Formats: sequence, structure tokens, C-alpha cells
Amino acid sequence: MTGKVYKSTGSWYVVKTAEGETWNARLKGLFKLDGITSTNPLAVGDDVDFDPESELEQTAIITAIHDRRNYINRQSPSHRLQHHIVAANIDQSLLVVTLKDPRTSQGFVDRWLVTCEAYHVPAVLLMNKGDLYRKKEEERYKEWKEMYEAVGYRLIRMSVNTGEGLDEVKELLSGKISLLSGHSGVGKSSFLNALFPSLQRKTQDVSGWSGKGIHTTTFAEMFDLPYGGRIIDTPGMREFGIVDITRAELSGYFPEMRLLTGQCQFNNCLHLQEPGCAVKKAVNDGSIAIDRYVSYCTILESIEEKNY
Repeated sequence: MTGKVYKSTGSWYVVKTAEGETWNARLKGLFKLDGITSTNPLAVGDDVDFDPESELEQTAIITAIHDRRNYINRQSPSHRLQHHIVAANIDQSLLVVTLKDPRTSQGFVDRWLVTCEAYHVPAVLLMNKGDLYRKKEEERYKEWKEMYEAVGYRLIRMSVNTGEGLDEVKELLSGKISLLSGHSGVGKSSFLNALFPSLQRKTQDVSGWSGKGIHTTTFAEMFDLPYGGRIIDTPGMREFGIVDITRAELSGYFPEMRLLTGQCQFNNCLHLQEPGCAVKKAVNDGSIAIDRYVSYCTILESIEEKNY
């Protein structure tokens, strides 16, 4: 039998067939180690073959993983030198971003966008809690909108409290498999509840003493949308670590730099202090945003020298 992984709890997986049957499945013992380099051999969104183990209890053994058309990867939260597959076989990635309560850093956003570029997953930024914006946040929002839309990314301003932007997001989700991610506390669960009240996802307020979000989603889980399509909710992340990207490759995942790298004087230009650098020239004349260039330099510095 064949199905798609809808939920992963580490050792057991919820697998759903095309006919809508749900099975609780586990991996065949030795299969776990066969060619798997991530901390999780299976991810939500994977298509798998499985053999029923108990028809009565709807349990099964997963015997094969189909080839993935794409996936999103991050540094494992518990193993710095290993990676963790966030989700597989997705049509788009939605990153929920907040400028207040809590504030999402641009570094976090740019690391996520770089990863989406690396794995060929279209990315959209959902700017949540728009009803909380004051003058400072309004100015920051306008800056980000101009900066990110200039390089091809879509921003949607929304508010779960007022309903702003929700219809636009519903249209975006229709008929697609979408990955929903973001910092803890940015309102992913509230967003899902507003769009689909039947889900009743647990929500918690941002921690008052730290200003940081509180995890309310423990495991990644996929949901069928009432009007077609699916959405994958993921646990909130404190940080997003990049893996499997070398220093030489990094600029290719910044769309505004990718167009210019062939114009640099040196083929191996890292766009730092090298003479004849087309990227540095574009930063100096304002055609590449300085904030994006700073993000590039920060990410470049964080990549292990051995990957150079």
C-alpha cells in the first residue's frame, strides 16, 4: 500500500492513503539506517510504501520511502553537525514573521529564504500581528516590503485579530501543499484556528519575562484544507541553522547577487574585500540593500571553513 506521512512523532508516523484511510506506522527496523544522513529518516510530506501489520488496530510497517521532489532542511536543534528535514514534497513555504511581540530578526528570515532557494521551494513572508504596528513597526514593515519584493519575494500583511490578509492567504493555500513555519510565539496556531476553526490548535501567549514565544506545536503535522490543498504546521523555532551550503555557493541563493556573480573579476569571489566585485559595487550604488548584504556576510561567517 502507498500513503503520505501526515505526522511524525519520532518513532511512529501517521500515514494517510489516497482513499483517506489513516494508519499508525513505524519504520522497518534495519531500514532506519539505510542511506539516511538526517536525524529523522522520515519527514511529514514523504510518500511511502507500507504493509499492514494489524487491520484491527490500523498499524503498519513502512517498507520504502519514495524519492523526494524537494525538501526543507535545517541544522538539527540537538546535533549541531547533523541536519533535520523539516518537511518534504512541498509546493511553497510560508514563514510567519512578526515585528513585535516577539520580533523576528532579519537574520532568521534571510537564513530561511536562503534554504528555500537552495531547495527550490517558493517562499512567502506572512507579516502577522499587523494590528500591533506603531510608527516604528510601520516604518520597518515598509522597508522590508520594498526590500524583499524588489528581489522577488511576496509579502502579505495580516492580522489574526482583525482578519486582515486572511482571504489573500486562503487563496494562496488553495490546491497546494504548504509548509508553515516561524519563531515560537508569532501566532501560527492562532492563524490556523482563524482559517480553519475545526482544527482547534492550542495557543499560548508570548512569555512576558522574556518576550519570546512559547512552543505550542510539538511535532510537525499535515492537515487537509476544506477547499483543497494541505498545510504542514511545524514546531516554533528559536533559531534556524543552515546546513549543506558552502561559502562559495551562498551568494547564489541571494537572488539579487546571483544575477551579478558572473560579472565579478574573480570566479571565486566571496564579495568581501576582493577587487572588481560586482556585488560590492551594487551595494555601494544602492541597487542591493545594505541590510541584505549584511545578512549575507553574517551567514557567510557562520558557515564552517571546512565547507569553503
